Amino acid sequence: MPSPSRRSFMISAAGLAAALGLDAPLLVPPVRAQALPNPGKGFHRYRVGSVEVVALYDGIWRKPHDPAFIRNASVAETKEALAAAGQVTEYMPIPLTVIVLDLGDRLVMVDSGSGVGQWQPNAVDLPANMKAAGIDPRRIGTILISHFHPDHIFGLMERGTNRPVYPDAELVVSADEYRWWTEPGRIAALPEARKGLGVRIQSAFPTWTNFRLVEGEEEVAPGIRLVRAPGHTPGHAAFHLSSGAEQLMISNDVAYVPALLAPHPDWQGSYDQDGPLAVETRRRLLDRVIAEKMAICGAHFPFPGAGTFTKDGSAYAFAPVSA
Repeated sequence: MPSPSRRSFMISAAGLAAALGLDAPLLVPPVRAQALPNPGKGFHRYRVGSVEVVALYDGIWRKPHDPAFIRNASVAETKEALAAAGQVTEYMPIPLTVIVLDLGDRLVMVDSGSGVGQWQPNAVDLPANMKAAGIDPRRIGTILISHFHPDHIFGLMERGTNRPVYPDAELVVSADEYRWWTEPGRIAALPEARKGLGVRIQSAFPTWTNFRLVEGEEEVAPGIRLVRAPGHTPGHAAFHLSSGAEQLMISNDVAYVPALLAPHPDWQGSYDQDGPLAVETRRRLLDRVIAEKMAICGAHFPFPGAGTFTKDGSAYAFAPVSA
């Protein structure tokens, strides 16, 4: 497939209608609107009111199929869902997109990507695509952190040293997330596969002075409000962007693979620390997005990681915005 293009699109009332095929053609129908993952490099710009959103492609995890990946679905069922959405089925495609919001007087980044060589061998593209998009990382003044999983925070830390990559940026995270991961005794209580992550978090983050812990659903930057979205992790957060009459829900990992979780919102991922709560949060957030007719982006949606949801009986249909 070709690399993602660099043209812009608008997420507005008109853009929403176009994305749903109401007044403009859609490349794929909304019910089966999951584009194939694109492992190429790229960036993509769009606007939400006066805010420019730059989607930066960090790469893709070609995850081998694992019967434990979805607790309440088999590999055969997940492959069937991928095929119905037009996805590859040889592996579980989990792309990663990081967004930077240009508010005019400041740049705000949401999460930091996986760090070159620190998570998956095919998720290394963020620095190059940030440079290609003309974004100077030194101008990023605020980083909103959704949760402390590796593909969202390893880009904050230098490989091998854990020194901060963005020492002058304010790091904003929910207090629940920060306290859960850094509380005494946490590492010993973690599953074996998570202990290394816990060690890295506790050895680095408490020594940094640029964290701001958010207790509730407060404004974290002009026009951007934290939305509590627990379940995936105890303090997982989404972020709601509003500018003029336009809105964007930055959902992060609430509905991480829409090919699976749009038609099957009650499926629980193995990375959801509280599966039932993650399902409750997912439905609440998607219902709000639909009711308020807003666009949504997600870290693991097909690049450029944005689109719209509609109701489909008791489930949902996802229509991506094409790059």
